[in-house]
Amino acid sequence: MAGMTSSARPHLNRRFAAFGTTIFAEMSALAVATGAINLGQGFPDTDGPEEVREAAVRALRDGRGNQYPPGPGVPELRSAIVAHQQHRYGLSWDPGTEVLVTAGATEAIAAALLALVEPGDEVVALEPYYDSYAASIAMAGGTRVPVTLRPHGGRFRLDLDELRAAVTGRTRLLLLNTPHNPTGTVLTRAELAAIAELAVERDLLVVTDEVYEHLVFDGAEHLPLAGFPGMRGRTVSIGSAGKTFSFTGWKVGWVTGPPGLVGAVRTVKQYLTYVASGPFQYAVAEALALPDSYFEEYRRSMLARRDILAEGLTAAGFEVFRPAGTYFVTADIRPLGEKDGFAFCRALPERAGVVAVPNAVFYDDREAGAPFVRFAFCKREEVLREAAERLRAM
Repeated sequence: MAGMTSSARPHLNRRFAAFGTTIFAEMSALAVATGAINLGQGFPDTDGPEEVREAAVRALRDGRGNQYPPGPGVPELRSAIVAHQQHRYGLSWDPGTEVLVTAGATEAIAAALLALVEPGDEVVALEPYYDSYAASIAMAGGTRVPVTLRPHGGRFRLDLDELRAAVTGRTRLLLLNTPHNPTGTVLTRAELAAIAELAVERDLLVVTDEVYEHLVFDGAEHLPLAGFPGMRGRTVSIGSAGKTFSFTGWKVGWVTGPPGLVGAVRTVKQYLTYVASGPFQYAVAEALALPDSYFEEYRRSMLARRDILAEGLTAAGFEVFRPAGTYFVTADIRPLGEKDGFAFCRALPERAGVVAVPNAVFYDDREAGAPFVRFAFCKREEVLREAAERLRAM
């Protein structure tokens, strides 16, 4: 009959058959429905610096960015990204050919993988991984090869031998995230040097998600992989304003890398959002020029919040993996007599008035992630103290 569709094939592209509503949407909806404190989704509960917000208002009023901005991003922001990377890491980029502004880091990840991966290519990713990685690899038709970070000595650690063994003749790309969401691991200089040697030896491309670059604690340091020998020409580095300046809704991210790689990502990106966040790009350009004292105070404030939540979780009986970076804490629920993170997180809003996320959603091997849950500490200190009290009372 005219107008009817075939029922022989599902409507959803088969590459997405394993994907449904994200766990973040599910748990945030549960928080709203129950009135629970939402420590599941990673967004702050206060806005970032007032001068940055006013910069966005000023751009709107001045008519800057209200129409389509340039495809690669406004020149002011591209220049600010270059200056920031030079100042922080000693990396030099050409703002005209080696920087691309994206609709947040999520688009940058998707565009990079769609540009660089073809059907049949293998992508090695550190597990657990942010859920958009799996979806982006699937969209590109690639094959995901997880290398699992395993708990040891109070943190989640990378086994370099396991990483090397995962690379085959079909491996096209390594997808790294440091500081790492959800575990809070920050890869060390020695680990990054070994990864760089492997990439050069096997002629691999690398995409690095560095959105938590300014949130490192306890003596850890963020070291861009692009700065290691042999890596500048094979690395696509991804950054974002949302996590650093607490304006996650603005969706301003960026890619830096050599012209060939950035050009490939740009070719794909133009058919995704084309451009986005025009006035906010001008505001982020000003934010990146804030003095070092801003970034240090931001780090200190998040460290204090980390400790409030980590100590509260410990007092409530969890085994806590205190993160060296990001604004998430992973906790093991087995000391509480629990073993199923999904069931635990779905019951937690009613039991304690708190929302968390089960880490198993970030694993191919769901059993490996089953006993772990993730809590976000990018909230006001009084909110974290109240959540800790509720969990202790549970």
